[in-house]
Amino acid sequence: MHSQSREVRVGDLVLGGTQPVRIQSMTNTKTSDVKATVSQIHALENAGCELVRVAVPDMSSAKKLGAIKRAIHIPLIADIHFDHRLALEAVHQGVDKIRINPGNISDPWKLQAIVQAMKAGNIALRIGVNGGSLDKRILEKHGGPTARAMVESALEQVAVLESLDFHDIFISLKSSNVRTTLEACELISEKTAYPLHLGVTEAGTLLGGTVKSALGIGPLLMKGIGATFRVSLSADPVEEIRVAKLILQDLQIRRFGVELIACPSCGRAQIDLVALSNAVEAALKDYHKPLTVAVMGCGVNGPGEAAHADIGIAGGRQMGLIFKKGKIIRKVREEELLEALLEEIEKI
Repeated sequence: MHSQSREVRVGDLVLGGTQPVRIQSMTNTKTSDVKATVSQIHALENAGCELVRVAVPDMSSAKKLGAIKRAIHIPLIADIHFDHRLALEAVHQGVDKIRINPGNISDPWKLQAIVQAMKAGNIALRIGVNGGSLDKRILEKHGGPTARAMVESALEQVAVLESLDFHDIFISLKSSNVRTTLEACELISEKTAYPLHLGVTEAGTLLGGTVKSALGIGPLLMKGIGATFRVSLSADPVEEIRVAKLILQDLQIRRFGVELIACPSCGRAQIDLVALSNAVEAALKDYHKPLTVAVMGCGVNGPGEAAHADIGIAGGRQMGLIFKKGKIIRKVREEELLEALLEEIEKI
């Protein structure tokens, strides 16, 4: 976490400063359907989600926020646009944070009413600026949704909030363009100490969105930029959490469970490496102890190359070796490799 950013409390979490980078997601249920929304949030919690945002498109949704809040265990964020009354109701319902774009709540008195209510309730606010929804005035000035246009929009909105003596602020600058997102977040981190929420908006499907998100979030995290982030996928939101945890784990920022090292497979492999790697990953997906597991296709890239792994497999002709920290401990038939590996992991 960037040591220069402010710390801001959201529910039971303190974010920013030197606090851990936290994982966020968003439900895709109808928020007015409390049962479905709570069920999805529970699934997200079980996967490792640490903050969750819900859409609040109408008053019927806003009035259900309290019931949702009472049934979950992580901070609840209300996503609100245009109608300031929805924000006021969200505050009344006891949410932990509100995401608005002050640019689409144009009347000053409306924003002032929201801020006064949020200050009284100690509720944080996220200014969300997306490249696709910038003010026409700023777009014309910069010739399009550039990084500098996004930064200018965010800083204008920050200035309005500061004029109301409100400082529990997060900022997010998201574009569907990876380079624009990176440039905007790096630029604003130099101009303000407010913590940032990171993400590449409309990143895409599970494969494409994972790649885009890793490219648009990872370099920022490596520079210490970002207090929270969301991997935005056109997929089950639980997949967003799995990808987010891998990003943090692979950057050695946080550790959540198993790190799987696996060969890309080649002509030397004499076992079905792809099937075995997938089976190992599936078997250990809910294993939460920090462990490095290697699945290697042959003796060439076996115990030697994966000597740093806690435990692993090196394939052979219809058989394989189980090794710990580079030392061979068992030799078993190919069809028994998975079971033998899991047995040894349980011993660890």
